[in-house]
Parts: sequence; structure tokens; C-alpha cells
Amino acid sequence: MGKDLKKIIENTINYLKFSRDYSPVNICDEIKKTEFSEIKKHSSETYSQEMRVKTSKENKPAFVREGVNTGIFNEPWMEAEDITFLDKVICNCKKCELGNLRTNFVFGTGNPEAKLVIVGEAPGADEDREGKPFVGRAGKLLTDILKAINFSRDEVFICNILKCRPPDNRNPLPPEIKDCEPYLLKQLELIKPAFILALGTFAGQTLLKSNLPLGKLRGKFYDFFINERKIKLMVTYHPAALLRNPGWKRPTWEDVQLLRNEYDQYIQNNKI
Repeated sequence: MGKDLKKIIENTINYLKFSRDYSPVNICDEIKKTEFSEIKKHSSETYSQEMRVKTSKENKPAFVREGVNTGIFNEPWMEAEDITFLDKVICNCKKCELGNLRTNFVFGTGNPEAKLVIVGEAPGADEDREGKPFVGRAGKLLTDILKAINFSRDEVFICNILKCRPPDNRNPLPPEIKDCEPYLLKQLELIKPAFILALGTFAGQTLLKSNLPLGKLRGKFYDFFINERKIKLMVTYHPAALLRNPGWKRPTWEDVQLLRNEYDQYIQNNKI
């Protein structure tokens, strides 16, 4: 019996054992979606986007996102050990229709070891054209905001929930988030930031799995976990919203000042 045939038989037996032991899964559909959730408590680790909410030591909600785990079904990007390789293996993604509509895949830019990661919702026309996040008018305002609290863009890492531009800058659709958000979680897993600043209602609601309006989400920190690593997350107004509504600049300034103060305390405590 040839080696190839033996391998096929072995794989078939393993698959049948798996099908027997765990609840039925439409393998073809799951591979097409490239999204695999935990099938059973006792199964080997698989990729999961599930959100768990627990109470932290400070008696406030702690939002736990499962990191990207390699298990029965895995893709090369899931095993990435650095940001450069991750970008290389996902930049041609066509999991959703946005991949066929984009000009450029917008992975993100900045320090791959940043202590602060800034997360927006999706690329706009300028970002799609240049392949970089926050490069238009809103990007210039973000740069000014960062400068006002003594950050340069090179010190932080800037990215979005989605890596491709939705048509007419519409809000991302749930299937698009399901396909693309795992890449963001992998970025956070690799960068290991101490802080996340979510810009805008959509980014805040997506990361926290919340339907609360931005006014109720902002002005406070949330304990956000990637696996067992705690990240302090804050939500504030998107720079594009500030351009339309200058009255929101004051609460945004209050938010980023609070972030800077907490960041400085973190640096001092950890002697970085």
C-alpha cells in the first residue's frame, strides 16, 4: 500500500472518530467561513470569537476575548509569531466581498511592540487608496490629538476592525466582522498592548459586544482580556465625528487626558 493511500485512510479514520465524538459540523461550510468555534468542552482547542464577561478584582466588568488558537482547523496566519508575517499571510484575504472591492488591504501601521493600540472601524477612501489607516482629514486630526497628549504615530499602533473599505463608507456588516475581527484579535495577541483606544461607536460596541451608545461607553476604562492578558480599553469619539460635531472635542479631550494619565502611571509602575 502506497504512503499516500495510507495517509488518506489514516485521515479518514481520524475524521470519523472526530465526527463520532463531537456534535455534527458541516465541514465544507466551516472551511468556507474559516471560522471555527469550540465544538465541545472536551474537544481540542479551536478558534473562537466568543465574548465572556466576568467581574474583575476592581468589581467592574471584564471583557474576555479568546485569542486565536490553533487546533483541528487552522490557517497559516493563526500561527503567526510576529506582525510582519501576519500581514504577509492575510493581505490577500478574500473571505468576504470587500476583498474584491478594495484597492488596498489596510493592515495597520506603527510600533509592533506598542503599549497603546488605536482601533477605528474601517478604512475610508483615502485609506483604501494609500493602504494606511487614518490618512485623510480624520487622520490628521488623530495625529494632532496624539501629539497633544505627547504621543507620535510611530509610538502607537493604529488599525481598524475591518481591513478593507466598505462601499460608500457604510458600517461594516456582521458577516464582514466575523471574517475580519479575528485578524484584529491576532494583532492584539502579537503586539501585547497595555491599552486600547477604540475610536467611535462602532469600534467600541464591536470590541465590547455592547449596544450602549458612545456617550455611555466613554469616559471610563474596561478590563479587556486577550486570553489571560489584561488590556485597559477606553472608548471615545472618532476623529471624523469631531469634524462634523466640534462640540464633542471637549469630552474627547477629557478621555485622552485620562488615557495619558493612566498610561504614565503604568509606565512608572512597570519602570519602562
